[in-house]
Amino acid sequence: MDTPQREFERTWQPRLWLSLAALILIVAYVIAFVVGNSEKTSVNFVFTSATTSLIWVILLSLLAGLLGGVLVSQVYARRRALTGQAEPSEENEPGL
Repeated sequence: MDTPQREFERTWQPRLWLSLAALILIVAYVIAFVVGNSEKTSVNFVFTSATTSLIWVILLSLLAGLLGGVLVSQVYARRRALTGQAEPSEENEPGL
């Protein structure tokens, strides 16, 4: 029969608790970020303007940048494939 101390040592999962603490900190940061950027702001487009929360401007800009980066990388990869150039990782590998 294991003692309570030995049982605790056997079932203790520090990685689980560290992951849980990191998740709690990330959620708290996101909540603070949203609350800190909840003020209204005006976004001026060329032909119109809109008033929205600053957090939405930040998130939509992040999304547009992410989508733009993915699309540019896909165009770059397709252009390299069509011209027959090797990927950068393939260029440095020794020949067989």
